[in-house]
Amino acid sequence: MSIQHPFKPVYTNNSKILVLGSFPSIKSRENEFYYGHPKNRFWEILENIFNANIPLSTKERIEFLNSHNIALWDIIKSCDILNSSDSSIRNVKINNIDEVINNSNIKAIFCNGNTSYKLTLKYYTNTFNLPIILLPSSSPANARFSIENLIAIWKEKIIKYI
Repeated sequence: MSIQHPFKPVYTNNSKILVLGSFPSIKSRENEFYYGHPKNRFWEILENIFNANIPLSTKERIEFLNSHNIALWDIIKSCDILNSSDSSIRNVKINNIDEVINNSNIKAIFCNGNTSYKLTLKYYTNTFNLPIILLPSSSPANARFSIENLIAIWKEKIIKYI
């Protein structure tokens, strides 16, 4: 059964980077916002990169992203997915990221994990004159990377574009 992506993209005309995930987890869909699983390390990574406390409310998280010129969305518009596993994703329809790119100041696209990266390369490699950069996934399923490693890698890659 196909599931539709439930969230709008987060961006302003001042956004400088676009972080693309794959598709919201069950917990994110239940919590009605990106990276809503308590063990996902996305928000902790941003806290450490920007030396700031990330608020808990959706409204305040949007304000945080906007104030740091970060656009946020997922590459998948709809798909069949088993639980929250990217490896189970089938029958993919892609979001039109032109909306964000054309209405902001995006300098680079950062893909949170391999699924997002592969799909972005497949559908958008020659569309924009922007770097498409792979970041190790912030998912708790990505146990290969400690939080310290994730923070260091993400910071090194994104900070020059902010």
